[in-house]
Amino acid sequence: MSRFEHAPDWLARRAELSPDAPAITIAADGRTLTFFELNARCNQTARWLQDRAGLGRGERVAVLAHNRLEYLEVFMACQKLGAVLQNLNWRLHPDEMAKLVHNAAPQALLFGSELSEAAQALAAQDDLPTYGFDEPGSAGRFAPRDFADTDLELEPVPLQAPWVICYTGGTTGLPKGALLTQGNILSNAINTVVSWGLSANDVAILNAPLFHTGGLNVFTAPLLYVGGHSVLYQGFEPEQVFDAVEQGATLCFGVPTMFQMLQAHPRWPEADFKHMKLVISGGAPCPAPVFEAFFKKQVSFTTGYGLTEAGPNNFWLPKARAQAKAGAVGRPLMHVQVKLLADDGELCIKGPHVIPGYFNNPKATAEAIDEEGWLHTGDLARRDEDGDYWICGRKKDLIISGGENIYPAEVEDALLSHEHVLQAAVIGAPDDRWGEVPVAFIVAQAELTDQALLSHARDRLARYKVPKALYFVKTMPMTGPGKVDKRRLSADLKSRS
Repeated sequence: MSRFEHAPDWLARRAELSPDAPAITIAADGRTLTFFELNARCNQTARWLQDRAGLGRGERVAVLAHNRLEYLEVFMACQKLGAVLQNLNWRLHPDEMAKLVHNAAPQALLFGSELSEAAQALAAQDDLPTYGFDEPGSAGRFAPRDFADTDLELEPVPLQAPWVICYTGGTTGLPKGALLTQGNILSNAINTVVSWGLSANDVAILNAPLFHTGGLNVFTAPLLYVGGHSVLYQGFEPEQVFDAVEQGATLCFGVPTMFQMLQAHPRWPEADFKHMKLVISGGAPCPAPVFEAFFKKQVSFTTGYGLTEAGPNNFWLPKARAQAKAGAVGRPLMHVQVKLLADDGELCIKGPHVIPGYFNNPKATAEAIDEEGWLHTGDLARRDEDGDYWICGRKKDLIISGGENIYPAEVEDALLSHEHVLQAAVIGAPDDRWGEVPVAFIVAQAELTDQALLSHARDRLARYKVPKALYFVKTMPMTGPGKVDKRRLSADLKSRS
């Protein structure tokens, strides 16, 4: 039997290889756990899940909480047991969460006190046992510290065994549950370590929500695998990021809005990011001024491309090309295959990091993954003459005006290059003559007229790509981490007509 058919117990192995190395620092109280200590705590959590929650191999446990140590302990305990973490997005409406819980049928729900009301509502609907991290739930309190902390003696977990149900941040219908296997998360970790150059010396700022693949898999799981160090925050606060950078953090992932908040902060002018290995933006198009501000600080700031169904890490843009190719996602990682469909340029991805499908949703699985294992991302991309890839936008967002293709991302990039534009979202509007034309919703950070912004756009775009109307709004409707909800913008546009 091949030794590569089963996943190792990550933390048990890491505790043997680097027991005294720092694994996790909890920013709220300053505690740092070594890999030996974290492994011991996760062994206790695994035994508690077996004994008190009745969790067996392949069975689900749901977590509804903000970032905290116990969340990571449950994540890694599931890895040991071959059980499945259902990480619930606390930003969803309670009715949406209820449907997801009913669909996954978890053995238990673990919750933080900040979300106890939502947890109680979920428990009442499905007669679901709940355990509170901070307070008793319907079945008691999460209390694993009375259990043995030695390594578990279990049958090896197959690589194809599910580990996490991670929900997509899409803009249509109920979020789909991407079924991340042990092999998917392991492959993403290996891809990231060998392609991005992560090492045991790296320290990541972990403030992305753990209910999202960005929080679990951009840096967190790869660093647990390689023996690196993450600093865990409950959420994003600019002051904490500046503190972490001063204290030696080397890795930072965020959405454009987070970086805009950093650059608007009083500490930005004096902040020194030069020692950082990677500062990566994702989730939405990043305004040109954000890139330029980092380049002025001699930081090779890049934008990534990821999706819940694949990794999420897929590309790498070498530092030497970061400034000349600002906005490009670069080239595929070591064990990632990509292709562009000839008819429309849709990006397809294949590799051991791609999910086998969506939980309890064979129809969505068949629509997304073909018989050869290619994931059809729904994103349009292009490959330039140097071999670097650029994301052009969502296939469903493509605007066809008088027979010409208009990629919203290209128009958004032109608008975002104006120094006073914070956010821009371009959608198609019905037009009697051209079929549809582009219009733009804008969040500005200073007084800005239609004439000034349209003049800026005309200097950068073909005439047919220039928005035919601008709508200035105070905030954008968002869905998922950092994504603009264009479906709601379309509804807004319709209400204006």
